[in-house]
Amino acid sequence: IVITGGEPLVRPDILDIARHAVKHGFMVVFGTNGMLINDQMAKDLVEIGVMGMGISIDSLDPQKHNQFRGVPGAWESALAGIEACKRNGLAFQVHFSAQPMNYQELPAVIDWAHQLGAKVLNVFFMVCTGRGEELTDITPAQYEEVLGYLVNCQDNYKGMLVRARCAPHFKRLAYEKDPNSPITKATGYMGGGCLAGTNYARVTPNGELTPCPYMPLSAGNIRETSFADLWEKSDVFNSFRYPQLKGKCGDCEYTDICGGCRARPYVDHGDWLDEDEWCLYTPKGGEKIKVAFNTPEEGDIAWDTDSESRLNKIPYFLRAMVKKGVEKHARENNIPLITIELMEELRKKRFGNDAPMFRP
Repeated sequence: IVITGGEPLVRPDILDIARHAVKHGFMVVFGTNGMLINDQMAKDLVEIGVMGMGISIDSLDPQKHNQFRGVPGAWESALAGIEACKRNGLAFQVHFSAQPMNYQELPAVIDWAHQLGAKVLNVFFMVCTGRGEELTDITPAQYEEVLGYLVNCQDNYKGMLVRARCAPHFKRLAYEKDPNSPITKATGYMGGGCLAGTNYARVTPNGELTPCPYMPLSAGNIRETSFADLWEKSDVFNSFRYPQLKGKCGDCEYTDICGGCRARPYVDHGDWLDEDEWCLYTPKGGEKIKVAFNTPEEGDIAWDTDSESRLNKIPYFLRAMVKKGVEKHARENNIPLITIELMEELRKKRFGNDAPMFRP
């Protein structure tokens, strides 16, 4: 569960909501501007069991960040919030939204986030809807440039994941560079591209359930119909899971691992199944590249009960990638049984000696 806003920390009962979610077994993270995180807040969040905070940074230039946020001192307060997280053992991510005014800062932002100790650097690509309607979007060429850079820098930051969010083209570019890349859907990693309606939904403040924050396309209201019924039976969500895409998105060999952004054509002219005009790629035809979730997996490596239980606690959009990576290591090193100890060894090689990213 991602608790976000607006700014979620201004809500007086927000810690009670987080506590309730954790009590029921959910992994809870926040998306925040970081301005209200002090030592007491960070301690409370750790005590509750919140797994991390995603803190938005719009520029390394404090003046540009503050101007975009519309609040004097926003930059300084966000940095103070990050330091409070660090002092109290609360993992944090940096969220960066690529825009015309800041996209060229991306290499410096990634370096800065890594030096600061962020676990993840998420780069978001906005669709200009809602309060973002007055903003200027980056061009398709700039979009492709940023995604290409993100693909190329994946292995350069030990201990920190660098991911594109709300950017399905990222999957196509990663596959073009390396068909065996661990960050493509072809190898089981579902994050980083578009999860709308398949692995993700948004609940609005008034209870509407939509596939994506950028799409005011409601499948119904959870105050009237259960989340499970809407998620499993809605025609809106089914149109994302079994899409009949139009134009070049329907013709493309990358349909299954990319599929284009559905919000852009919806915002432009109301048809979320139409082609994504922000994509510069011209389909070449041929067989569709398959998603690993839909292909049989090798089963020659056994998992003991504890390791299998831990695997199942990893968010499903990461689970297939983790499973494949651990099994590949075991196969290459003639390890017949996967254990918790092996998983810990591999985690520490990737992320250092800190606490597990996902609750054991």
